[in-house]
Amino acid sequence: MTQILVVDDDPEIRSLLKTCFEREGYDVIEAPDAKNARAALERGTISLITLDLTLGRDDGLSLAREIRASCDVPIVMLSGKGDTVDRIVGLEVGADDYIAKPFSPREVLARVRAVLRRKEGGKASVAQPVSGHEVFRFGHWTLDITSRELKGQLNERRELTTAEFNLLELFVRHAHRVLSRDEIMDLLKGHDYSPLDRSIDALVSRLRRKIEDETDTEHIKSIRGVGYMFASDVRRTV
Repeated sequence: MTQILVVDDDPEIRSLLKTCFEREGYDVIEAPDAKNARAALERGTISLITLDLTLGRDDGLSLAREIRASCDVPIVMLSGKGDTVDRIVGLEVGADDYIAKPFSPREVLARVRAVLRRKEGGKASVAQPVSGHEVFRFGHWTLDITSRELKGQLNERRELTTAEFNLLELFVRHAHRVLSRDEIMDLLKGHDYSPLDRSIDALVSRLRRKIEDETDTEHIKSIRGVGYMFASDVRRTV
């Protein structure tokens, strides 16, 4: 059974989400603070987290960073702060989606379903259906599409969120082609991006930090006034 961890210091919000999710057949664990959230995550059975940005004395952003540093469980942030900057920061630290309060339980459920589908590789696929095993190489990286893994020169695995992996797959399949933000949004089917927000920029920034370093080339180039281009040579090996 899909298990959702609801992290919120407001008992009414937790109760509302618990009822909403359980009606759809999900198993729900509640956590009023970071300590209880960590304890739930240690059991290793959580499929998705809804995380409030403000948790009383705790900081939701710090907890999100901590979670993302150790695992790639999807995170849907819920917050009373609807400012664009807060949304971008939330996405930059690794959230898969961001919903401002007050919210409709139906909207939260729809977003959660979309994130879970992307995690499972359903509508998250950013390219045509794949047959066989596909592996791409660029720089010192190896991107295995079939197993959804990114490995470095020493065969070490680099953890990517579902959204980050989907974006990287999109880039390697369209190397040396300039993609506008609108094209990226269109190709990343299943994502609830708005042309008016900067979530694509935040996602690109997160991906850059994971695949570029001081000794490597610039894989993703910003094309001023247009969008982005994957500038590295890509080889398909399988």
